Amino acid sequence: MLIALDCKIIQEARATLRIIKSGRGNLPMNEGAFTKKYQEWENRDWRKWLEKNLVFPFIVERKEDDDDAYFTDIAKHAPFRLGHKMKVLKVILEDDFYGIIVKVREKGRVGSVSLCDVEVTPKADQNFGFVREYVVWFANR
Repeated sequence: MLIALDCKIIQEARATLRIIKSGRGNLPMNEGAFTKKYQEWENRDWRKWLEKNLVFPFIVERKEDDDDAYFTDIAKHAPFRLGHKMKVLKVILEDDFYGIIVKVREKGRVGSVSLCDVEVTPKADQNFGFVREYVVWFANR
């Protein structure tokens, strides 16, 4: 089955997969290329790979959150919630359900968020592609 990919995947993956736009989303021209890339992702030790490639600290914006954030204004007032920008300090653990968990700081408070819930800002930041690749893999696993 062909899995749709996010158009923001890192340049290396774009070159490998030759992503094309279609009515069904951004898809690889060659399903075999996607399968090969996905197998690479499946075999990757994400925590080690991210710790090796990411340059800390860096800024992220929370793009995904618990359901209540979408239907109430709780996220506006609570730290580390939907729409908030925060600084990622380090990788702290890997969880089977939530994935890679990072230590973050927002306005003097320290907490943790799942890396799959954030996006690096600005997109020109050297960490954008690494985090985006992880987010795409995590969403498609």
